[in-house]
Amino acid sequence: MTARLPAALVLACALLLPACGGQVSYEGVEDTTRTPEGRFERDIDDPDRQTVFGKGGVNALFDSTREDGAGGGLGVNAFLWRASLDTFAFLPLLSADPLGGVVVYDWYAPPDTRGERFKVTVYILDTRLRSDVLRVALNRQERAEDGAWYEAAVDPETTLALENAVLTRARQMRIAQLGQ
Repeated sequence: MTARLPAALVLACALLLPACGGQVSYEGVEDTTRTPEGRFERDIDDPDRQTVFGKGGVNALFDSTREDGAGGGLGVNAFLWRASLDTFAFLPLLSADPLGGVVVYDWYAPPDTRGERFKVTVYILDTRLRSDVLRVALNRQERAEDGAWYEAAVDPETTLALENAVLTRARQMRIAQLGQ
């Protein structure tokens, strides 16, 4: 019963969504052009055009040529974002939210330490390349005799070392970009 509810909700939304499309009037708008199909379309080269993603549109979100590394409309620093992906590339990626600045990695058990596994979550809190805008959360679990996983203590120095590794990589990327 509960599995049918989300499916029914999605189906209802899919059926009602076309009803939302009405005629858009461009009367009084000077920077429109008519498409071959006869519809009006705003001039995409208009420098004053406003979009949800800001000036430059969706492509500006991933513009790494910005000097500050802000990544356009992203809420995070592009250097920190890419550095976190590079630093933890050996971990299985569970989810990545570039707009919210959260990267979640799945559990990883190093081959040389059986009975122990780690999970990393990276939080990038701002668009500036600074140490206080980066947080790395490390979860550690140990396997008990019964085969179940139990939370274990994490040394704060380990978390600090992981944050420093990401920051070092981000600085290297920034210096490499300035040298180009």
